[in-house]
Amino acid sequence: MATLLYRLGRASFRHRKLVIAVWLAVLAAAIAAMSLFGGVGKVNDDFTIPGSESQQALDIMGRQFPGSAGTSAQLVFRAPPGHTVTEAHYARAIDAALAQAARAPQVVEATPPQKAGTVSADQRVAVAQVSYAVVKDDLHAGSLDALDAAAQPARTAGLDVDLGGAALGGGGAQPGAQDLIGVAVAVIVLAITFGSLLAAGMPLLSALVGVVAGVAGVLALTGVADISSTALTLALMIGLAVGIDYALFIVTRHRSQLAQGDDPEHAAGLAAGTAGGAVVFAGLTVVIALAGLSVVGIPFLTVMGLSGALAVVAAVAVALTLLPAILGFAGHRLAPKSGSRAAHREQAAAAGTEKAANAGERWVRLATAKPWLTVLAVLAALGALAWPAKDLTLALPDNGSAPAHTSQRAAYDTIDTAFGPGFNGPLIVLADTRGSDAPREAAQAIAGDLKKLDNVATVAPPALNAAGNYAIIQVVPRSAPDTRATEDLVTTIRTKEPTMAKETGASIQVTGKTAVSIDVSSQLSSALVPFGAVIVGLSLLLLLVVFRSLLVPLKAALGFLLSIAATFGATVTVFQNGHLQSLIGADGATPIASFLPVVVMAVLFGLAMDYEVFLVSRIHETYTHTRRPLHAIHQGARHSARVVTAAALIMVSVFAAFVHSESMILKQIAFALALGVLIDAFIIRMTLVPAVLALTRHAAWWLPAWLRRRLPDLDIEGARLTQTPRSPENESLDLHPLAPAERG
Repeated sequence: MATLLYRLGRASFRHRKLVIAVWLAVLAAAIAAMSLFGGVGKVNDDFTIPGSESQQALDIMGRQFPGSAGTSAQLVFRAPPGHTVTEAHYARAIDAALAQAARAPQVVEATPPQKAGTVSADQRVAVAQVSYAVVKDDLHAGSLDALDAAAQPARTAGLDVDLGGAALGGGGAQPGAQDLIGVAVAVIVLAITFGSLLAAGMPLLSALVGVVAGVAGVLALTGVADISSTALTLALMIGLAVGIDYALFIVTRHRSQLAQGDDPEHAAGLAAGTAGGAVVFAGLTVVIALAGLSVVGIPFLTVMGLSGALAVVAAVAVALTLLPAILGFAGHRLAPKSGSRAAHREQAAAAGTEKAANAGERWVRLATAKPWLTVLAVLAALGALAWPAKDLTLALPDNGSAPAHTSQRAAYDTIDTAFGPGFNGPLIVLADTRGSDAPREAAQAIAGDLKKLDNVATVAPPALNAAGNYAIIQVVPRSAPDTRATEDLVTTIRTKEPTMAKETGASIQVTGKTAVSIDVSSQLSSALVPFGAVIVGLSLLLLLVVFRSLLVPLKAALGFLLSIAATFGATVTVFQNGHLQSLIGADGATPIASFLPVVVMAVLFGLAMDYEVFLVSRIHETYTHTRRPLHAIHQGARHSARVVTAAALIMVSVFAAFVHSESMILKQIAFALALGVLIDAFIIRMTLVPAVLALTRHAAWWLPAWLRRRLPDLDIEGARLTQTPRSPENESLDLHPLAPAERG
């Protein structure tokens, strides 16, 4: 592989004008396809789970109750203190507002509070239900604004009016100016790392090209696939982070070769053949892990994984082809200036004459001075951080997790206070009465049975369809939608279905937004352990092949599990338990997004293996030559800690920039990824790993001879490119890092 990448890098360097022309054509084609077949306006934030009871019931309701197929909104009216919404002038104002609401675009019905029975006991709050003919993602841009404007007569009369309901839910994630904060931090980190603005600009330029290609490709598919705004933003976030990191690794190696006197073309080829191999490995692991999300069997999660995988593929392709071409235009200008700190550092490293340990080596020397103490300290710290993960609660965020300043959050909180928490997440029980001799009586009997269940606040009268063979019964729990009590109520109703069917002749199914969220969370929870086993198994296999060692893969996999557990625990502490929320712009405790664990595991897996390869491969290379374990650990840290630190800081800054997103889903994912990278890179890879290697010494690199003979040698770091002796057979490959004078 190293030879192939070397040739690819040199060819891209040599034919740089053609390569750039091809990439410009690719970008133009992707943007054109996006404009013709997709676009941001076609993203779909609906969450479905085919085959689940809740989804089957929703599909039936769409056919049997056409009016229920669309989304709905709520107008929440609140009277001033000391007054009630039933006072004559307030009642007239509400009627006037609802009359205008009924004429608003796409509205099919505006149900008055009195008819719906949604006036609070103290008569200070009234909720009007507004039904639409279309689902949320098909609402016109101004439909909700028109509905909000329709409430003006009530506001003029002195009522507080908030707009809420499912039509405003979902918290679509849209890129914003704040996302550029991560790019700004990346510029600073790159400038410090390279000591050159020109060199710092190379990773940014190539990463932006990859992001545009990847995101445009994802948007081009919105015309034929349901792609959520969260999937789109996740692709942007991951593509930008890995794009900068992958280019950083290659540019670092390229400048190192230039500092040693190599000519730019050969340096670019060698950088592609060495650092590029690690880029391919890292990118492949991320792609496999993200694409593996499709095995969970939930469409929106599959699309999210494939969208992220497409962004990573674009980042790898750009790093291996476009970046060497850009390096070709820069030529010798990327070489560290003579006499600069960067030049002295590279030359001393190449000659092996460095005397003073750099910051990375000093840290690793500290970690390995008393390795047992380091291991115990890391395990204790991460164990304490991971402990809250045992209380992890998964759900799909609703309006209760929306920012405090939004109308839907105000409506949610008002309803919670006036009617009880369950009113924000009613359950819908669909009764199939075709097997009953008296459909209406059967539906009423079912409603009566539901009223007797624990944790049920109210049960609405059954509503039959036109044919009279299906009925909808709304059940309002006493508990909030995202609580274990509500989940238990859904389970209880489903458990009692056979008994109700036997007594009434009518079968039932539980659905509604709350039931869908419960079904999604249940399926994802059951898939978490198998998916984690696949991820850990994959890491063991890949690292076994890369390092040809038993202990190194085992240590890497256990370290990954530690970082994941600590990340989940910290995420629960902040979001679910509500601590330190002012730092991330959250308002109130909220459950963890159902698909966060599998998404974070998939992304962090690839990044963790990335840092593992870059750090441990340099340690292994030194150990192979010296057979001095502790010396190899220190030298490996000396040569790799700087680039790993820069890469991790860039990842953290890019992910952290999305933490202040309005979308709770994206906020949680960005927080978990930023913290996960921080933990894995600095605590696991640069602290725990050196300590474990110092403890195991020579045993760390042991592999049974029979297994060594059977494993392929991938040469990820391109050792053969720098060690192959000159001979007539390999002269044509030009694989030698020789000085320009020697190369003739």
